[in-house]
Amino acid sequence: MIEIPARKGKAAYLQRGNSVRIVNTTGQQVVDTWAFAVADLREFMSMEHSRVALGHLIPAVGDCLVSNRRRPILTIVADTSGGIHDTLFAACDRWRYERLGHVGYHDNCADNLVAALAELGLAAPTVPAPLNLFMNIPVLDGNRVEVRPPVSTPGSFVTLRAEIDCIIAFSACPQDILPVNGLALRPTHAHFEILA
Repeated sequence: MIEIPARKGKAAYLQRGNSVRIVNTTGQQVVDTWAFAVADLREFMSMEHSRVALGHLIPAVGDCLVSNRRRPILTIVADTSGGIHDTLFAACDRWRYERLGHVGYHDNCADNLVAALAELGLAAPTVPAPLNLFMNIPVLDGNRVEVRPPVSTPGSFVTLRAEIDCIIAFSACPQDILPVNGLALRPTHAHFEILA
């Protein structure tokens, strides 16, 4: 297993047909998740395009997420976490924390993506909206969103199968102002493993 350190990111290559299991080690940690086509990093898993393809907001087992070119990129093949994930929120960034009143630098998922890809010698042309695994953002009254603690439990996981050769990237979300990572407001680590 590969650790995604608390407040940081990690990336890896995932071959078509192989899967990655993302484990919520402590149970309350959101993991921002991205996938980029190896052949062209300008093609990436797109939440906007996936919501259209799926016809719903929260992907479930059997659902295939698509790229910004509307090609299948990752399929959810297992989920023991309670099935609550988010496809609406952008990755947190320095401006998000500034608006929340934080002064000075704050670790964030956008920078974590950049750093994780840089470890592989890669640079993404943009920071796409991620699949926010384990993040609990209900839509209320058909129009309003609310941040709630995750429903996932320690050791629960999601397994994603690659439909093309891709680079996967993760960020153990460093949000510690809102209860994105639980009421304790304490971001923790997570893990992932590549499955043949």
